[in-house]
Amino acid sequence: MSLSKVPKARFRIFVPILAGATLRERLFACLGALIAIGLTGLISGYIFGQGPHLPLIVAPMGASAVLLFAVPASPLAQPWSIIGGNTISASMGILAAYLIRDPVIAIGVGVSLAIGAMSVTRCLHPPGGAAALTAVLGGPAVTGWGLLFPFIPVGLNSCILVGLGLVFHRLARRSYPHAAAKPVNTHQTADPPPSMRTGFDQSDVDAALAALDETFDIGRDDIGRLLRQVEQQVLGRIHGDVSCREIMSRDVVSIDLPATPAQAQALLLKHNIRTLPVRDGSGRLAGTVGLRELAKGNPGLEEAVSEVATAGPDDAALSLLPVLTDGRSHAVIIVDPEGQIVGLISQTDLLCALARILPASGPAQEMPASIPLSRLAR
Repeated sequence: MSLSKVPKARFRIFVPILAGATLRERLFACLGALIAIGLTGLISGYIFGQGPHLPLIVAPMGASAVLLFAVPASPLAQPWSIIGGNTISASMGILAAYLIRDPVIAIGVGVSLAIGAMSVTRCLHPPGGAAALTAVLGGPAVTGWGLLFPFIPVGLNSCILVGLGLVFHRLARRSYPHAAAKPVNTHQTADPPPSMRTGFDQSDVDAALAALDETFDIGRDDIGRLLRQVEQQVLGRIHGDVSCREIMSRDVVSIDLPATPAQAQALLLKHNIRTLPVRDGSGRLAGTVGLRELAKGNPGLEEAVSEVATAGPDDAALSLLPVLTDGRSHAVIIVDPEGQIVGLISQTDLLCALARILPASGPAQEMPASIPLSRLAR
């Protein structure tokens, strides 16, 4: 799918709100807030009792639930941000109300102190401003709990809400707390992964943020991931007309499951290949084996078979770039809709394709001379 068609595939009502927002995500947020806020009130009511001076839940929890379920990847929606932000801000509100008798001045000072305290303790959380205001303005709940108000009910409400959020996201198989996936060199060396060795690095992201002089609701590591994905999307859009069918190897060396590990090893060595596709009894792709899998000493070939990345013949060849540069995959198997093997694209195949198409996307450059064989022998 080309990038120009992506906005048309989404509900436009979400376009102005958040990048990546979809109807499914918003419905998911609604369900999460419904369950978590309801249970937080129920649990708090069971603990506190039902007296009029003992609220089931404080109002800032509603705003916290919006962040927790609508934008769980936001730095402002992480567990410490919710618990620490609400509790510390309520404490700042109590402090302002105690020191300043004029409520107009106290509410401004309370919110100001809350922002400063959350920033210092690295738990910035927008609903914390509401928690500070609630503490300053008082009411039966604040009066009833006094100095304990930041902890009961605010802190306890926050802990219950975060706990329910953790369970909800875990059951939905969503990552929370959010942690940006850091690229790892699978060869366990100090070098960065191949995909990170060219283009921008984190210092460029930091310099861009400093030049823009603005605050964004996204982590620095996530910005880097986003930019690299944008690079891949642009590359695929510009050269998306090169399909896997055009560059794949068609005479694929493969083996059937009844074969032995020794036979598989012999084929790998004879053809000087790293990846050997394995077919099941019906001739469909079952996985692959390599010398690394065979070295484990499995008694049969079936135990040595590992999962493999696949693609279709008409898929864009450059869409395989992330897979073939992850440090683990040496080839992608091309299969038809029935799972039959029709081709294979190795790292070498993709490298040759890139060498042909990338010079056309920029100014002509003189190719370096070939390395003399004498240098290679040293």
